[in-house]
Amino acid sequence: MTFEWEHPEPIWRVDTDLPSFPTLEEDIECDVAIIGGGITGITTAYLLAEADLDVVLLEGSKLLNGTTGHTTAKVTAQHDLIFDELIQHFGEEKAQAYYRSNQEAVQFIKRIVDENKLECNFETEDACVYSTTDKYAKKLQKEYEAYQKLGIPCEYADTIPYDSTVKNALYMKDQAQFHPLKYLLHLLNRFTEAGGRVYEQTVASDVEKGKVATVRTRDNKAITCNHVVAASHFPFYDGMGFYFSRLHAERSYAIAIKPEKEFPGGMYLSVDQPTRSVRSLDFNGETVLIVGGESHRTGEGTDTTFHYNALAEYAAETFGIKEKLYQWSAQDLFTIDKVPYIGKITRNKENIYVATGYKKWGMTTGTLAAQLLTDLITNKDNPYAALYTPSRFQADPSLKHFISSNFNVAAHLMEGKLELVGTRPEALKKGEGAIVQMNSKRAGAYKDEDGKLHVVDTTCTHMGCEVEWNSAEHSWDCPCHGSRFDIDGNVMEGPADKPLQTFPMEDKA
Repeated sequence: MTFEWEHPEPIWRVDTDLPSFPTLEEDIECDVAIIGGGITGITTAYLLAEADLDVVLLEGSKLLNGTTGHTTAKVTAQHDLIFDELIQHFGEEKAQAYYRSNQEAVQFIKRIVDENKLECNFETEDACVYSTTDKYAKKLQKEYEAYQKLGIPCEYADTIPYDSTVKNALYMKDQAQFHPLKYLLHLLNRFTEAGGRVYEQTVASDVEKGKVATVRTRDNKAITCNHVVAASHFPFYDGMGFYFSRLHAERSYAIAIKPEKEFPGGMYLSVDQPTRSVRSLDFNGETVLIVGGESHRTGEGTDTTFHYNALAEYAAETFGIKEKLYQWSAQDLFTIDKVPYIGKITRNKENIYVATGYKKWGMTTGTLAAQLLTDLITNKDNPYAALYTPSRFQADPSLKHFISSNFNVAAHLMEGKLELVGTRPEALKKGEGAIVQMNSKRAGAYKDEDGKLHVVDTTCTHMGCEVEWNSAEHSWDCPCHGSRFDIDGNVMEGPADKPLQTFPMEDKA
């Protein structure tokens, strides 16, 4: 079964008018410079402005156009199967701190919504993980036992309230879902009303460290500040923290449909592979389902159109599809021990901070990161600082995952260099992209609908791995560290900060 879709567009952007902001064109000063206009950057900017600090927020493209704008927007402390693993590797005290910090983030969002009577589709719902195989049923049973040890309010069941073959299910009570852009637009407005400054299309490229730091932009503008926050998804500045070796990127996919069957409410996630995520949304007075899943490491998936069709087939079989609305994908980062890095970028850099590695649960993690970073910058104690500090290194499982992750990078590096390519760019059809041979060299080519060829050198400008074609998003994706480039080689996502080299081509319709 094949489904036809328009170009990717997240449902959140369809009914939300976001303001535009200027590009930074002069050197400026402030108390805090925040790099990254997603949930972490905006929430941190809001909280610091509330604390009477002079804050500047920089975004390399448009606000809320990254991972936050492409989320499924579940507001929950239930992050797949995590608590049994946390107990095994960190102990009960830190596992409980992980739950508390995320649950407090849920309550923070709810309080903002209630106090300001925000219309952002906020709804209290139970979150549910469920298994469909005996192997994962055993894992889910252990997760239930972990909930009991940690005192997490829950319900254990052997069914879910819609047609799906289920072995067992675990509900976390009183979680939530919302419209992230409508919520964050309120925080953004509060930030600018308090005097906060926002600059879009302003790419931060480096930090000159010192007691007073200077952020340098790609256009060589300077932001002099007392504190720098890297909330740019992948840290735009590494600071000798070697984040490229401690993070890996994964992509996942989502579709929005009008279902034929009535949806019973709740938020659901299968723990088997491939995962299936389901939640509802009131969209223009009708119930819409957001169906997600199909995760894979960036640059390693099959033809990306396959992933959208797989979700659509699942949705059609389970709920029926009255109408197909939107499709989109997201990319997020995973740390080697599955706990985000939030805090000082390295131990010896007192005024540079980072927040990354949310493993697709950024609504709560981005919120708690903003609270934690605000406390660090304003010299307040935070009970979760030790858990999330980027300077930690757990011998188990961190060492094993560190070695396997970097072995995977080395394998991709060699595989790409040795790949034999026979296709010529002229042989491509309109709308097609592929690895081609160009002047006896591996290259990447895309032929647009006008017949114009866009040809790039496929060597990633970060560390020299070879990028692969992403047919669904029309991008070149690096399987080593998750950098992404558009058809003309421009950087879409880091850690790369330089574009791919290009080959000039004649138009051939």
